[in-house]
Amino acid sequence: MRKISLFIAMSLDGYIAKPNDDLSFLKIVEKEGEDYGYKEFTDTVDTLIIGRKTYDYVLKEIGSSHYDNGQRDVYVITRTERPQVGRTIFYTGNITDLVTQLKSEKGKNIYCDGGAEVINELLKHDLIDELIISVIPILVGNGTRLFKDGRPEQTLELVTTKAFDTGLIQLYYTQKK
Repeated sequence: MRKISLFIAMSLDGYIAKPNDDLSFLKIVEKEGEDYGYKEFTDTVDTLIIGRKTYDYVLKEIGSSHYDNGQRDVYVITRTERPQVGRTIFYTGNITDLVTQLKSEKGKNIYCDGGAEVINELLKHDLIDELIISVIPILVGNGTRLFKDGRPEQTLELVTTKAFDTGLIQLYYTQKK
């Protein structure tokens, strides 16, 4: 069965964005030639689930090829119907139904890249199998929290930790079933 993995960065105080979806704090750990395992991770997935706000931000800052590289299906979770673009599907249905369907199909693993609403909806229904969280050495104080209130308690198992010379610490957990 396919796994769904979260691969995301957050500040030490638990924020994935500052107010107004500002991700500028991520730049403090940018380093030439260092992707913190991103390429190795994305080689294991062929499907991506992402919230519309995160998708729009990446589209504006990086471009559509960051997600739709012709190698994977991209599901943008949105409330607004839009026509499919390449392998990018704008999904307006029930996210738990989508994930249950995707997990039952053959293929590589599934990558959830946020945002917080999507992540917390998946956590509420115990649908995330592994969490790879890169902790950025900064306290931003305010913004979008990675983990919102109102989720059930979930016990995780630490698989590995990796420290980088930029101060970033990467935590890799799996769900304890």
